[in-house]
Amino acid sequence: MRIATYMHGDRHQVGLVSEDDQSLETLEVAPEVARLGVLGLIQTYGDAAQIAAVPRRAPIALDSVRLLAPIPRPQRNIFCVGRNYHAHAKELSGSVFKASNTDPAAWPIVFTKVPETVIAHGDDVILPVGITDQVDYEAELAIVIGKGGKNISQAEAMNHVWGYTIVNDVTARDVQMRHQQWDLGKSFDTFCPMGPWLVTADSLDASNTRVRCWVNDELRQEGHTRDLIFDLPTLIETCSRGITLYPGDVIATGTPAGVGMGFNPPRYLKAGDRVRIEIDGIGTLENAFG
Repeated sequence: MRIATYMHGDRHQVGLVSEDDQSLETLEVAPEVARLGVLGLIQTYGDAAQIAAVPRRAPIALDSVRLLAPIPRPQRNIFCVGRNYHAHAKELSGSVFKASNTDPAAWPIVFTKVPETVIAHGDDVILPVGITDQVDYEAELAIVIGKGGKNISQAEAMNHVWGYTIVNDVTARDVQMRHQQWDLGKSFDTFCPMGPWLVTADSLDASNTRVRCWVNDELRQEGHTRDLIFDLPTLIETCSRGITLYPGDVIATGTPAGVGMGFNPPRYLKAGDRVRIEIDGIGTLENAFG
């Protein structure tokens, strides 16, 4: 199933996306559940099989609604993984990472983005004028946790996954380098476009899918999740070591080579640019920058 969060008129709704991407079947859920988006479904109904049994309304046209991020307001910071594709680790090895762990296969690099970064497909990313002039894009597959836990083993990790979505881990590179810790450079308002919807775990083999990113129709990134340095079970195990994961937590799994910082000279984003990300089996996330 593909489940979207959206506004229809003045009401928050959640619904199932049709196979042709043209319509939605709104789920009959309480308003307080719909306001939380897919997070409300996860917390209220649990697994996808329970949600499939929820009554639905007659289909409405997708273009008659305003999509929101599938989880409009994460309950806490988003877990993010850095340098998790071999080619991307190589392209940045002489930049902000040169003083950090020199072995990209030793341990995952994990940082966070605050909840206020999250916006939807079609929303504008706001460039922080006067604060940064080195804004970059990072196309990423994101895991959404369905079953909480702590010290989750790799063998059990995929049983904790509810589904997947797309995020753009927008980054202010100069701020990232200035502070060395990455949170500030990653956490400006609107710096985490998410969507267009969430795909349940049974509908996608996330270990075997393609991630692509275009800037103004120029293909910049193309990678495959089979080329991750740390696979999805390893990331879940790592993030849960001594830390309780909760249903609805989001883990962004890293970006392929081709980010703006990796070019010589770098090619950062400017006002008017559009970034489009596609992940096979999920859909398209597109946002303008300004």
